[in-house]
Amino acid sequence: MQKKKKNKNIENTDTTQRGATINWFPGHMAKTRRLITENIKLVDVVVELKDSRIPYSSSNPLLDEIIGNKPRVIALSKCDMADKDALKTWIEYYKSQGIVAVPIDSIKGTGFGTLKAEINNVLADKIKRDQEKGMKNRPARMMVVGIPNVGKSSFINKLCGRASAKTGDRPGVTTAKQWIRINGGYELLDTPGILWPKFEDEFVGKNLAFTGAIRDEVYDIAEIACELCSLIAKKSPQKLCEVYKLDSVEGLMGHEILFEIGKKRGCLIAGGDIDYDRTSRILLDEFRANKLGTIVLETPDDIKGE
Repeated sequence: MQKKKKNKNIENTDTTQRGATINWFPGHMAKTRRLITENIKLVDVVVELKDSRIPYSSSNPLLDEIIGNKPRVIALSKCDMADKDALKTWIEYYKSQGIVAVPIDSIKGTGFGTLKAEINNVLADKIKRDQEKGMKNRPARMMVVGIPNVGKSSFINKLCGRASAKTGDRPGVTTAKQWIRINGGYELLDTPGILWPKFEDEFVGKNLAFTGAIRDEVYDIAEIACELCSLIAKKSPQKLCEVYKLDSVEGLMGHEILFEIGKKRGCLIAGGDIDYDRTSRILLDEFRANKLGTIVLETPDDIKGE
């Protein structure tokens, strides 16, 4: 990875001016797609996890094709990291599409009661048919799907009430199919996170990079940090000012904001410039750790026309 040491080298890296396509599809992603496709017929309902900060960008278009008409409930994970008012617009958006979406926090357990009730609702007809056939004790089978690092393992552990799935802060921790028996009469199928072969939409690729769904090693971290500065300056400029003690970000481009953050955090190098690589990692780490406060990076209005 090439570090950005001089301000003149970082200028105009905002991908609104210069596109930066991110491609990443390791072999295990193709294997996971086959696994989901082969097992979808075995389950009664699909719970799709999406990141509350990027509900659209964390939606794998391959899953729509694979899941088809199978009953589905969306769990908007990490809701504690998202602006509540912005999140409400997403819930209403999905409702208009005939889909139930429930915000959840897998650490505190927020929303899990509502989620279980909604799962029971979508399975009501299936449960009734089973009872009419005398199949009163057959557990309903649930598949949990989502992109890497969306919080599936933490979600499953909270749902089960025990540490049944591996957890970690790196994408790709879950690597194999797991059937797990949980309370309430369910059998749950966990699957590894799955991305899609190529992010044709730079908007989606950047949002996935911001939130850590893509490994930092596969893109220029300084360019992504500049883009994140630009986006937060547009969505929640006051949060940048509050966290990094900046007077104002109005009228500043992403690389200029990153430069000011570097100065405030003491990331200085010879000649009065800043270490862009170090500053970029500070920004991304603090954003992902929710130290910049609750932010939703995209709204339904952002995806109109998609």
